[in-house]
Parts: sequence; C-alpha cells; structure tokens
Amino acid sequence: MALHDFINCFFITKRNFDCSFYYLGRKSMTISEFLIIPAKPEHVTYAEQICNEMFESAKARGTGIARRKPEYVANKMIEGKAVIALHKDGRWAGFVYIETWGHGDYVANSGLIVNPEFRKVGLAKAIKKRVFELSREKYPHAKIFGLTTGLAVMKINSELGYEPVTYSELTQDEEFWKGCQSCVNYDILLSKDRKNCMCTAMLWDPVDKERELKEKIQRKAEAKERLERITQKQSLLKRIEAKLWKSAKKFVAVNFHKSKKVVKEF
Repeated sequence: MALHDFINCFFITKRNFDCSFYYLGRKSMTISEFLIIPAKPEHVTYAEQICNEMFESAKARGTGIARRKPEYVANKMIEGKAVIALHKDGRWAGFVYIETWGHGDYVANSGLIVNPEFRKVGLAKAIKKRVFELSREKYPHAKIFGLTTGLAVMKINSELGYEPVTYSELTQDEEFWKGCQSCVNYDILLSKDRKNCMCTAMLWDPVDKERELKEKIQRKAEAKERLERITQKQSLLKRIEAKLWKSAKKFVAVNFHKSKKVVKEF
C-alpha cells in the first residue's frame, strides 16, 4: 500500500471512529430540534463546511461524487435553490441543492449531506422531502431525477415516488454530464458510453404521476359506481322480498280462515 493511501485510510478510520463515539455519547435527538428551510443568502457562511463534509463523506464511503466548490453552493443559497437544516443551537445539520437542466425540463436534487454530528435522527428523509416540495413549487412541470449509490437515498426516493430508470431517460444536457468529471467513477461512465455507471438513476415524472392520479381517481369512481349499483340491487331485492313476504302472509291468512270454515261445516 502506498504511503498516501495508508494515511488516507488512517484518517478515514479515525473519522468514522470519532463519529461512532459521538453517537454513543450524545443525548438522543428528535427531528423537532431542527429547522429545515429553503436556504437564504445569510447561510453562505456554511458553504465551505458543507463542501468539505460532502467530500469527506464520499471519501469515507469509498464512492464517487461530483465535487462542488463553496462558491457554487453559496450561489445556490443566494438563488433560493437549496434547502438547509439548522440545529436549534445554530449549527448546520444538513443540506441539499437544486440543479436544472435542459431549459428547466429536468431538475436534480443534488449534494444531499447530513452533518455527522446529527445523523441517525431522520434528517436525510426530512431534507429530501422538503427539497422535493421546493422543486415542485419552482418547477411544477419538470422531471425530477437523481443519481446515487446510497441505498438510504434510494429508499427515500422510492417513498417520494421516484422510479428506477435507465440513463437514457435522464437529461442529455452536456453540462450535467460534465459535472461527473470530478467523480472517481468517471472513466467507468465513459467506458459504458454514458449508458450506466455505479450510480442508480431514479426519476419522478409529473406526466406519469398525473396519469397515475387520474387512473386512481377513475378506479375509485368506478368502484363507487359499482358499490352504488350493488346497493341499489340489494335495496330492490329487499323491497321485493318484503312484498313477497307480505303477500305470502296474506295468502296464508286467507287460506287458513277458509280451511277453518270448511272444517266447521264438515
């Protein structure tokens, strides 16, 4: 093993140990202790810390990531195209930003990161949900997609309605794919002719979701109509049954009196 690889391995192991020790020693936290809001210009002071943590986290996981500069992240905050989570004591707890491609036809929620000090609380899911809502508010007609190697993120995406797709269904905007150049897996992406890589592609399509919603509403309407028809038939059968029972009782009563009369005469 080369010396620099050994050093990197040592610091990554130490960092993970320190985080694990912190989890054991801290008091239990709840999601109510955090403010999860669209980022504002006043939050740019966190940009460098966030970028450093994005890089360190990816290195610790041994996965690739398109590295962003603090200026890029700060600009997202200024534009209101990001969501930040803050602990009640003022420390940054999590972050994610919005990118648009293909003239706004596609939206990506990128760079999801949670401060190691605040993991295991459910922040990733809450941040993802809030940036998804913000994306829908800003770009209601856009397809929202993501590329990730993280199983936790895939699970969150699935809960939000994302579907696994092939790379061909993602934006073909060259600027998006240029962002992958700083990823350690970029050579793999090129060797696969950009058809697949280590990341799983997931997509939320508003057209598909609208169609699914209409189909769901239609199915409910049809089920309601069937239930109403069944109820009407049951009501009709009950009325017929009651009428037949009334007629039967009348018939029995009349014939009973007739038979009694015949017996007396006999």
